[in-house]
Amino acid sequence: MLQRFLALLLSGILIGTPPAGMLLAQDGSAPSPAPPTAQSQSPEQLQRLVAPIALYPDSLVAQILAASTYPTQIVEAARWVQQNPNLKDQQLAQAVDQQPWDPSVKALTAFSSVLGNMNKNLSWTSELGDAYFNQQAGVMNAIQMMRQKAKTAGTLTNTSQEKVKTKGDTIVIEPADPQVVYVPAYDPWTVYGAPFGVWPGYYWAPPLGVGMGAYGIGFGLGVGIGAFAPWGWGWSHWGSDWRHRSVQFDRHSYVSRSTTVINNYNRTNNFNRTNFNRTNINNRNITRNNFNHNAVPAFGAQHSQTGMRTGAFGGFGQGGNVRAFSSRGSASFGGFHGGGGFHGGGGFHGGGGHR
Repeated sequence: MLQRFLALLLSGILIGTPPAGMLLAQDGSAPSPAPPTAQSQSPEQLQRLVAPIALYPDSLVAQILAASTYPTQIVEAARWVQQNPNLKDQQLAQAVDQQPWDPSVKALTAFSSVLGNMNKNLSWTSELGDAYFNQQAGVMNAIQMMRQKAKTAGTLTNTSQEKVKTKGDTIVIEPADPQVVYVPAYDPWTVYGAPFGVWPGYYWAPPLGVGMGAYGIGFGLGVGIGAFAPWGWGWSHWGSDWRHRSVQFDRHSYVSRSTTVINNYNRTNNFNRTNFNRTNINNRNITRNNFNHNAVPAFGAQHSQTGMRTGAFGGFGQGGNVRAFSSRGSASFGGFHGGGGFHGGGGFHGGGGHR
C-alpha cells in the first residue's frame, strides 16, 4: 500500500504536473492567465445597495445615481444648504446655479432630506457611485428587482402622492402631481417583505412627523419643482431609461465626468495590473525552475547513482531520497499559491468631481 501511494505521488511530480489551472507550456513555463478585471458586485449585493432608494420616483432615482459619483460635492452641497436655510424656490435655484457642482448635485438641493441622507451615509453614497459608474445596467436591474419585491409584498402601490405603473416587467414610479414631488420614507429592512439585509453600515431613521402608513411607506411635505423648471439641471431634465437600463439627462444617457471616479478607476486598474504581472512572472519562473530541476533528468541522475533498478519507481527503498525528492516536489507545488491575492474590494469608489 505504501509503495502504491508513493508511486502515485511521485508519478505526479515526475511528469511535472502543476496545480489545476496551471498547465505547463512547451518551454516548461506557465502560460499567462487572463488579465485581472475589476471586481464586480453580485446582483444580491447591488440589491442591498439600492434598497434605500429603489422606491423613489424615477427622476429622483436618476439624480441620486448620477450625484453619487460626486461624493465630495454631496458633502459641500449638504453643508451649503444647511448654511443657507432661508433660501427658497427661485432664490435657492438662482444661488445653486452659480455653484460649480454637477447638474445632478444641483438638482438634489431641492430635496434637502435626500441630500442630507447621502451626506450622512457617505460611504454608502460612494459605493453607490462606484456601482453606477462600473455596473450601470446591473444597478438599474437591482432597482427593478427591489420594486418587484415591494409590489409582491403589497407595500408598493398607488397613493395620492405617487403613481406606480407596470409596463411589461418594468415598474415605473412617478409623482401623482407633476408639479409636486413627495419623497417616500420607508424602512429598507422591512418594506420588501421578509427581513432584508441592507448595505452594511447604512443608517436610517424615520423622519420626524412622518408615519409609515398602512403599507409601510410614508410621505413628508411635498416639494414644488416649478421654481427649478427654468434651469438646465431641474427636475424635468432627468429620467430613468428602463429600456436601455440607463440614467437620462436631457434625453441622453448620463455620463459622469467625476475626475475622482476616473482617477480611482485607473489607479485601481494599474495596481491590479502591476501586481498581476509581478505574480505572473514569479509563477513562470517558479514553474520553469521546478520543471528544470525536479523533472525527469534530475530523477534519472539520482537513479544512476543508486546502482539499483532502472524502472520508473526503482530505488525508492532509500527513505532519504524519497523524503528529499518529496520535499522538493512539495516546495514546487507551494509556489503556485501566490497568484491573484489582491481583490479590488469595493473597486473604484466614485469621487467628488470637477471643481
